[in-house]
Amino acid sequence: MWGRPVKRVLVTGAAGRLGRATLDLLAREGVAATALDLHDAGDLPAARVVVGDTGEAAVVREALSGVDAVVHCAAIPAPTLGTAEEVFCGNTRSTFVVLEQAAQAGVTRAVLAGSQSALGFAWSPEPIAPLYLPVDEAHPLLAADPYALSKQVDEQIGQMMARRYGMTVVTLRFPLLGGLTERLPTFASHYRADPVQGARSLWAYLEDRDAATANWLALTRPLSGAHEIYVAAPITLAALPTEELLDRFHPGVPRRAEFPGRAVPFDLSLSGRLLGLVPEHLYA
Repeated sequence: MWGRPVKRVLVTGAAGRLGRATLDLLAREGVAATALDLHDAGDLPAARVVVGDTGEAAVVREALSGVDAVVHCAAIPAPTLGTAEEVFCGNTRSTFVVLEQAAQAGVTRAVLAGSQSALGFAWSPEPIAPLYLPVDEAHPLLAADPYALSKQVDEQIGQMMARRYGMTVVTLRFPLLGGLTERLPTFASHYRADPVQGARSLWAYLEDRDAATANWLALTRPLSGAHEIYVAAPITLAALPTEELLDRFHPGVPRRAEFPGRAVPFDLSLSGRLLGLVPEHLYA
């Protein structure tokens, strides 16, 4: 069980969307942060900034000085942003190095920025339908692209670190992230014009500040072992009712629950039970 207060947190990928939101929240909580990124953005709200590659052990060791917890956000976030080898090998090497070096440094709590893309739906060369709805943590992972596979292996790395070192590792399977005044409105507009554009992601999203809150809760809740948890807003970004969307784009998929209004077709009960996450910033 995690019984110590968080004093200093290493945030990797600190200049990215989730990294910045997490640094902002840590600052509001009065927790010192070390920011690790490939480039110094010059405006990161961190007590310390380390520039370097999370796949390099020496860089990570330097960044871990004085740290008691890690939020690992660094990754190539799509299979289109590099070769298959760069995406898969880069992401999995980064996660392994960060967690291995953290364990060697005595860190006992790590949070991984996972992805709902681990399901395999988002980037599959052929459309994949859910086996049932709502999707929950027991749903098989059906990776058919290097990014999905990298996020699946990241979770397995976390499980191994928990078994090997007794580290608590929480992987948050994030959906589309964005702000209420930027990015989310763009995707909502796309879904309104052509709802099929959100069908692979089940129209799920999470606002940046709620994503940072999920990281904070995963850092501080009394947990042990390895956990993989879906997090999302309780409603979709789509304008149409969820049942109508499912009838049109996922016909024949067994439904284990009803989806009133714009209810997101993910089972978020584990995030509520383990994290106590209640997203506050909803796109209405």
